[in-house]
Amino acid sequence: MRNLKIGATQEHQFTASEAHSVQLPGLPLVLSTPHLIWHLETAAMKLLEPYLEAGELSVGTHVDVEHLAPTPMGSPVVCTARVIHVDGPTLSFHVEAHDHVDLIGRGIHKRRVLLAERMTKGILRKMASS
Repeated sequence: MRNLKIGATQEHQFTASEAHSVQLPGLPLVLSTPHLIWHLETAAMKLLEPYLEAGELSVGTHVDVEHLAPTPMGSPVVCTARVIHVDGPTLSFHVEAHDHVDLIGRGIHKRRVLLAERMTKGILRKMASS
């Protein structure tokens, strides 16, 4: 991984759609927590992409996110990831998401940079043992 600085940020934008929704009894469709987390992780992955060297990838290792407010379908959402700690191949991000009205989520996300070849070997080993 190339030199990544604490404080680096990346945005990821999307529009809440039925594919990202959950239906709660008696309420309109809203953005689901798993999809909110997925989009927050995407912001962190996008941030890392330009810093990865050939053969490297990043994997999520930890998520601690509060889902603070509902987001109706059709709402634009902006997710932001900011690097807050670098410990060798492990990076920590402050992540947050806003819809057109509120802060809808925030928390901490960690990713680890590793060699894709090593991960592939581990996956193939597990596939062979099943």
